[in-house]
Amino acid sequence: MNTFHLKLIPLAVLSVWPYASAMAEEGAADNKESLQVVSPVVVTATRAAQKSFDLPVAIDVVTKENIQDGQAQMTLSESLIRVPGITAQNRTQMSQDPQISTRGFGARSSFGVRGIRLYVDGIPLTYPDGSGQPGSVDLGSMQSIEVMRGPFSALYGNSSGGVVQLFTENAPQGHELSAGVLFGSYDTRRENVRAAGNADGLEYLINYSNYSSDGYRDHSSNKKEQGTAKFRFNLNEDTKLTTLINWFDQEADDPLGLQLAEVRADRKQAAASALRANTRVSRSQTQVGFNLEHKINENNSINLISYVGNRKNEQYLSISQTTGAGRASSIDREFWGTDLRWNNQGQLLNRPYTLSLGLTYAKMTDDRMDIGASNGIKTTALNRDEENIATNSDKYVQGQWSVLDNLDLHLGARRTKVKLEVNDNFVTGTGSNGDNGGSVTYEKTTPVVGAVWKVTPTWNIYANYGKGFETPTFIEAAYATVSPITGPNLRLKPSESRNLEVGTKVFLGSNSIANLTLFHVRTDDEIVVQQNLNNNVTYMNASKTRRNGAEFSIESKFENNISLFGSYTLLDAKFDDSYSYTVNGASRTVASGNYIPGTYRSQIYGEVAWRHQASGFNTAFEGRRNSQVYTDDLNSASANSYTIFNIRAGFQQKLEHWRFSEYVRVENIFDKEYIGSVRVNDNNGRYYEPSAGRNWLMGLNATYMF
Repeated sequence: MNTFHLKLIPLAVLSVWPYASAMAEEGAADNKESLQVVSPVVVTATRAAQKSFDLPVAIDVVTKENIQDGQAQMTLSESLIRVPGITAQNRTQMSQDPQISTRGFGARSSFGVRGIRLYVDGIPLTYPDGSGQPGSVDLGSMQSIEVMRGPFSALYGNSSGGVVQLFTENAPQGHELSAGVLFGSYDTRRENVRAAGNADGLEYLINYSNYSSDGYRDHSSNKKEQGTAKFRFNLNEDTKLTTLINWFDQEADDPLGLQLAEVRADRKQAAASALRANTRVSRSQTQVGFNLEHKINENNSINLISYVGNRKNEQYLSISQTTGAGRASSIDREFWGTDLRWNNQGQLLNRPYTLSLGLTYAKMTDDRMDIGASNGIKTTALNRDEENIATNSDKYVQGQWSVLDNLDLHLGARRTKVKLEVNDNFVTGTGSNGDNGGSVTYEKTTPVVGAVWKVTPTWNIYANYGKGFETPTFIEAAYATVSPITGPNLRLKPSESRNLEVGTKVFLGSNSIANLTLFHVRTDDEIVVQQNLNNNVTYMNASKTRRNGAEFSIESKFENNISLFGSYTLLDAKFDDSYSYTVNGASRTVASGNYIPGTYRSQIYGEVAWRHQASGFNTAFEGRRNSQVYTDDLNSASANSYTIFNIRAGFQQKLEHWRFSEYVRVENIFDKEYIGSVRVNDNNGRYYEPSAGRNWLMGLNATYMF
């Protein structure tokens, strides 16, 4: 890492502290509400509502405005690109979940999201094996997204290099009915209807949307229906029960990645093998969750969360570059879980404290089958038929104690136990098709400690340290060898990390707030590719990796309703030891010092926005820059850096019982050609997923209030 850069950033921020104190005094005399910037209230860090400014963690909030206004509301990458420390790449196709990583955790995932814990209203979207599928999220009904990085993420369990938690909107006081429609490039269209209200102790919100698009690239058409229903029953003054129902049904073609020469020839084309094998996915999911909150007395409360769901996924994959040979891989998943937490607050040595104790249990059962396919049609050649079972049973404790008026101490620990079990139903002999069943159990305690020093009312400094724990997912443990194919690989060890974080948060007067975080992460037994043959992959544990970096953000409000926001991420993620692996029979050596593929050394996001209150008009100009990114462990290929700009604008009107809104968004307004995401370690060199050129969205929405 360039330590010179890291030294400059904190010095620059700390140098403004005297200015910040002076500005705070001036700001107290200026009561213009339009210029006020406040610290958002978050619950993810301590499981209790607190201002993020007073917490010793790097945590940011994405508001409803930035989730929904001028967005397609189909993928988390739309909203998370503004958060420092997070990489959320738009794949310009929807057959795969968005690539989401934090500080390098999850950057090398091939399917779904790993290394980050995902939640909606406290209900996990991450399964016991550490994998997660955020495509089930209904962004059209979200109020906010909290994004936490760093050591305290480990208090959420296995595979928690960070935590992304979404919160569904609360119902309005009256009743509302609304409908909207969105149009866009590539024949994109979305219709949605919604009902929400509050009556007789019942709060309700029901949202449904239907989305379809031909996609930017050939063979990337997709359609998705989804719905959310939230009901909150106020049983009495001290007890509330919230029921959350999520459902979606999706079909999407997969254009696969392209080689660099193919990108240069025609960036919109699909890979030839994608057309031959008709690569695509069909998936659906239904989940029901319950959250019971009960206040026992002024100092004690309990919280019980339970959920149950079903997910079906069938994906057609290509295994040949010259023929239509492929595979159809299907999963029928049943999952459920529960989380019981006791919360206590009081006085210890005449100083206030809060304490949470919890127990969690979760289980998923996959009926997994893999069968041969030719030209996108199943054959009778069965490759795999097994039951995968993953469970986790955890205990955790987390507390905060205000040791002094200006010093808070935060402590926590989680004991995690994860079991992976495979029951093989495809037994036809004693060779590779013998009984490949088995099980493995992983256990780990992950402690964390942190403190925040409130230097002045407008300036806080914090530090924290903790250990992390990341088990193999069933994708990574699928095969022990690929020539011949045998499985599962139950010899994989979990990767373990040590995380150090220091930071500062400062108010620059009443109209600006800045955050700076420096971090250092060392990981042992990183899970990496061992063999890759015809897209069948085995994994192993490499020795060590390290990640150093910095995150900075600033938000300001000025007169005439002008606001600015900017974020910057610097990440130096490398292998600390060399290791060897095999691709199509050839041995390759990854050198110590190579960059972890899929990690961007620098990312910058900036936005200037303006709102004209009298007319209801608002607009914003966005800019984003990502540095070069390597596509494989060897660092033999890369995607170039890029800078793009977007613009959005909208109107809002109120007329008696009606509320109307119209918006337009233009992405990549200068028609930049760039690679939006990469397929890490693709053994055919098809690393590149080109992003769209200039494209647009236009939406209309009408709401009736009664």
